[in-house]
Amino acid sequence: MLRTRFRRALVTAVVVPLLPVLAACASADKKSTASTGGAAATAAASSGAALAESPTLKLGYFANVTHAAAVVGASKEQPFFQKALGSTKLSTQIYNAGPAAIEALTGGTINAAFLGPNPAINGYVKAKGGLLRIVSGATSGGASLVVRASITSAAQLKGKKIADPQQGGTQDVALRYWLQKQGFKVPVTGKGDVSILNLDNAATLDQFKLGRIDGAWVPEPWASRLVDAGAKTLVDEKTQWPGGKFVTTHLVVSQDFLKKYPGSVKKLLQGELAAEDWITANPDQAQTVVNDELKTLTGKALKPAILASAFKGIGITMDPLASTLQEAADHAVSVGLLKKPDLKGIYDLSLLNEVLKEAGKPAVDDAGLGV
Repeated sequence: MLRTRFRRALVTAVVVPLLPVLAACASADKKSTASTGGAAATAAASSGAALAESPTLKLGYFANVTHAAAVVGASKEQPFFQKALGSTKLSTQIYNAGPAAIEALTGGTINAAFLGPNPAINGYVKAKGGLLRIVSGATSGGASLVVRASITSAAQLKGKKIADPQQGGTQDVALRYWLQKQGFKVPVTGKGDVSILNLDNAATLDQFKLGRIDGAWVPEPWASRLVDAGAKTLVDEKTQWPGGKFVTTHLVVSQDFLKKYPGSVKKLLQGELAAEDWITANPDQAQTVVNDELKTLTGKALKPAILASAFKGIGITMDPLASTLQEAADHAVSVGLLKKPDLKGIYDLSLLNEVLKEAGKPAVDDAGLGV
């Protein structure tokens, strides 16, 4: 299995913000949406025809606890993905944040990726509905704003430096939207009331230890690692959503790959379900596997207490929590990162619901945003 080592400052150095492009193409092209993606898979399944499979599948994900299903499923110890894929050879690529994974999906470097809601929305809109489909959920929760212990209120953040993984990413939108609700001006370009820095997660931890930033809105395990380094949690993102549930990670597949190889996508979903069921049934062992993989991918394992804290903050689920996707998009619109998008067609949950039905589990809903 091919792996690329996590490079600590790569994304910060090379990624160009998506905003100028997004502003020019915020409405999805229905003809493109209707003519590509999962329709072929649905038709093949309903007719009883065999679903085509690819010789290879290139998958992207992050070295985060919020990507536990991918970290476990692609691991050497519990290779659920490869077992499910059979003769289809799996290769993997690690990313720091969603926008970089979307660029790779656009360029064909990968066929599928586990990433957050806002990069998926951005990628869908930028390609006028023709790039990707969300085919499954993966994780809910597991992101927080952590700050220096001396900061006890939102008002004290004025003039401070707060980091997140990448502009246009899920945590970037969450941070900007929350700051806006507190009355701060946080323009996408130019100086705001709070300085927002887009840093690689590992660099964020280093900069916090050096006293160069005052906090960060980051996913797990980075929030727990910052707390271990002396930070405290000011906002658990769960508190910002009804019922404490919101999509943090889901699985997207390029429409071209989904159309050509629905059989491989279905098998990947079977592997994800097997990984998630195993994590739920074996939480202690799952933490060990994730920690071993994170050590391989980032060069450093987590302290047991940090790992336990990170796992406590997430919920493993195949349900994409589609009803929260439109709200995430609305947040991006509110902070100026996106024009009002038409997300109809962004989901294709037909293969996922087949997998769930075969496993005796209830179907999940696309909240009216399916193909």
